[in-house]
Amino acid sequence: MAPTFSTPLKITSFSIFLLIITINIANGQGPQPNQQTSTLVFYLQDGGKGPNATVVPVIGINGKDWSYNSFGTIFVVDDPVTINQSPLSTQIGRAQGVITVASQDGTNVNIVLSIVFNNVQYSGSTLEIQGTSRQRENLRELSVLSGTGRFRFAKGYVVFETVSYDAQNNQSIIRLSVTLAIP
Repeated sequence: MAPTFSTPLKITSFSIFLLIITINIANGQGPQPNQQTSTLVFYLQDGGKGPNATVVPVIGINGKDWSYNSFGTIFVVDDPVTINQSPLSTQIGRAQGVITVASQDGTNVNIVLSIVFNNVQYSGSTLEIQGTSRQRENLRELSVLSGTGRFRFAKGYVVFETVSYDAQNNQSIIRLSVTLAIP
């Protein structure tokens, strides 16, 4: 004879969350205390004007200015990635992706970005970055979700820091400090 319950079984979303966390830790997907981290630093050469612009708006809300402050504006990115802040320094790849102004007041953008390496050391490898960037802050932290090639299974975070901005030419140099845990 099957048991009967006088009160219905109540499963909350918090209970499910705890169960998922427990399963992930049991399967080795939780934080690894002995896992080593590495930090990489490189620079995005970001240009928004002229025939060689590397960030351009592709769509926005009809009747509104398509800018970094206008909710709903979507930009595509193809920035050179260099080893130091000089635009003439060695290029090691491209930062390619999409930026969407995701907050009504224009303060936050959602970034989906692939760093596609073409230098000898990391050629063919990528890092996948995603998150909300609080664009009016000088330091902005986003997630490194994964990677390919030398960065396969990488996880971590990246800090974007604007090191220079030329408003007249709409040119920025952005330092990326990437902290990774690679199994």
